[in-house]
Parts: sequence; C-alpha cells; structure tokens
Amino acid sequence: MSKPKVFEKPVGVKDYLPHAVSKLRTIERNVLDCMGRWGYRQILTPTIEYYDTVGVASATSDHKLFKLLNNRGTALVLRSDMTAPIARVVSSLLKDEAFPIRLSYHSNVFRTIEEEAGREAEFFQTGVELVGDASAEADAEVVSLAIASLQAAGVAQFKFAMGHVGFLNGLFEEVLHGRSEDQETLKFCLLSRDYVGYRERIREWGLDAAEQQKLEGILRLRGGKEICEQALQLSGDEQTRASIEHLLEVWEALEAYGVSQHVLLDLTMIGDFSYYTGMTFEGYALELGSPVCSGGRYDNLLQQFGRPAPATGFALKTTRILDVVGDEDQEQLAVMTLNYTSQNRAQIFQEARALREAGNCVVTRYVEEDV
Repeated sequence: MSKPKVFEKPVGVKDYLPHAVSKLRTIERNVLDCMGRWGYRQILTPTIEYYDTVGVASATSDHKLFKLLNNRGTALVLRSDMTAPIARVVSSLLKDEAFPIRLSYHSNVFRTIEEEAGREAEFFQTGVELVGDASAEADAEVVSLAIASLQAAGVAQFKFAMGHVGFLNGLFEEVLHGRSEDQETLKFCLLSRDYVGYRERIREWGLDAAEQQKLEGILRLRGGKEICEQALQLSGDEQTRASIEHLLEVWEALEAYGVSQHVLLDLTMIGDFSYYTGMTFEGYALELGSPVCSGGRYDNLLQQFGRPAPATGFALKTTRILDVVGDEDQEQLAVMTLNYTSQNRAQIFQEARALREAGNCVVTRYVEEDV
C-alpha cells in the first residue's frame, strides 16, 4: 500500500469549510433551541464506548462498527448512534431520576458501511429520546417534535411516513408461522424497497391464494387514516390489530397537534435497526430521495443496561440537511478591518473591543508607520 499524501484523508470522512460550518452550527442551534422549548435537555456522551456494552447494545451490525483496542487490550467502538449511549446514561447516572426523561443531543457518529457508494463514515445527528412513557401520546409527541425540528432546521418541504413493526411481525407470523428465515427475507425486501423481489419470494413459496393475497396486500397499505381499516381486514392476529389501534391513537394525537397533513401511513415500513419494537417513522425532504429524519419506539433496549423502560425518539440526519437548506437564512456578518500602528495600538484595540461587544465582526491589522 502506498503512503498517503499529506493532504489526503481516509475514505468516508470530510472537511467542513467555514461556510458549511456556519450552516451546520445554525441548524444545530435552531434545532436544539426548538427541542429545548419542548422540555428536552441536552446531553453529551463520549465518542468512544466499550464494545461489550454500548457496541453490542447499539443494534448496529457488527461489521458496521469502527472497533479499536486500548492499551490494556479492551475492545472499544466509536459510537454508531446516540440511542444506546443515552440508554446507558439513563440507566446509570440518571437512575434516580423519575420517568419520563426527555433528552436531546447533537453529535457525530461513525459507521463503516457508510464508506460505500460515496456515503460518509462520520456524520452528524441531532435528536431526542423520550424514556419512560409507553403511550401513543409519547409517540405522537416525538413525531410532532421531529416535524417542528425539520422546520426549525430550515427544511421547507417534507413528508413523513409512519408504520408499525408490530403490524408486520404479527401478519408475517400469522401467515408464515415458525418460518423465521422467510419472514426475515420479506423484511429485508421491504427495508430495501425491493417490492418486485418481495412478490417473487411469495410466489416461489407456493402459498395458497388467501395467504398470498394477505402478504401482497401489505404493499397497498399507504395513505391516510383510512388504510387502517384495510389493514384490519387483512388479519385477525391480536398483535396486528393492537398495532393498528396504536397507530390510530397516534394519528388522532397528530391531528390535535395540527401536523397530520405532513404524515402518511406506510405499513410496509420497517425500521433499519433491530431494536425498534413499535411505531417507526421517516421524514423525507422534497429535494432528496433518502430520509433526513428517522425514529421510532424501542421498548427493549434499556433492559440491557439494567433499567427496563419503554422509550421512543428520533434523529435528524443533520449532514444531509446541509444539502437541503439554502444560504438565504445564513446571516453573514460584514467584516470590519481596523488598521493600527505601534503608536495608536491601544486606542484601536479599545475601539475594536467596543465594536465586537456591540455584535460586529472586527479584524485588526498592523501596518507599518510612515517614515
């Protein structure tokens, strides 16, 4: 392997020049301020965590983790998301704090798989976790806050899609009872949006007409509240029905928040993390095909840290939002330049200090005195 040139950097990471940093900090500040007005307190966690705790609990596939060893040979990871580290903190440093607990964050995370197809191995997320509330009201709160956060970030046109892991799990188990590998195959097809492959797998298995119709019927379940009734007609499974009833409660709360026009139900949706247990959602900006926000309910994660509790939350993909938000809202202070000499230095520095305290951007420059 050839030695990298001094100006090169590893694949998947990038430099942010001043203009991009200004946009990033504006997004971060506006979004965190929005979350703060909803009662969410900011938290910071280490970039490096133990592999055997946060690394294992993160639900990020093992091959996606950046792993390293410390000088004692202990396995560490660069955090791949913020949910698992926050679960660790809630179960330890905040163990005496009563539920519900509302926390927000802005942090960089790392995933090796992001190096593929020009994606980033290091990127920024801004998000929240609402821990200790299992209700549909909590789910509606985080979806509504996600919408408010995208608006605060400056994303003008967007749409949210919302589904429920329990609906798919219940229907798949009803039709493909005990066939876990086949169920996972169908979930992977849905996650990949490979609907052609989804249909092909179903037809290869030689299911009877009614079973095939149930599984293919899932692909039509996208729209408003009315598709819940169609979903209930597909299955009599208790878990499936409970999931749809939960989504209906969330939808009614979103209507009360006045944001349901931004949301559609998509019962083909399945979260890309294995720890999701209930409602999941994604937010799409008009300008991008990939989501700029994702989240959902994860009621089993905290028990891995010894403090079982239901939880729900979301993360904005802040780095992607940089590509969506325009520059018109980025206030650039005009730079004032004050020249000084050795004779008037104290006077000019005092003047510069007063101008800076008044909110101006001032650069001082030494010039040679006339001889």
